[in-house]
Amino acid sequence: MLTLTENACTIVKQMTDAPDVPDSAGLRITQAEAGFAVSAAEQAEPGDQVVEQDGATVYLDEGAAQQLDAMTLDAGVDDSGTLQFGLLAQA
Repeated sequence: MLTLTENACTIVKQMTDAPDVPDSAGLRITQAEAGFAVSAAEQAEPGDQVVEQDGATVYLDEGAAQQLDAMTLDAGVDDSGTLQFGLLAQA
């Protein structure tokens, strides 16, 4: 199952922790033609795998769940302030 680094947990929580956002909100990763698409989601879609870690919630569609099964999601902000996600193989 996908795991998250501490940085990824912090960023996902920051993205979904707003007064007008439902408690069920999370980050949704879907399989796309050229890799993966990442977006904010108010809740899981039918068939999504739900990953909850340290207060952060990530929803994975079926294709993403299969491909990311043994991966770790990392996140950070580059020098220009752009949010970036990365994947690492689990040790």
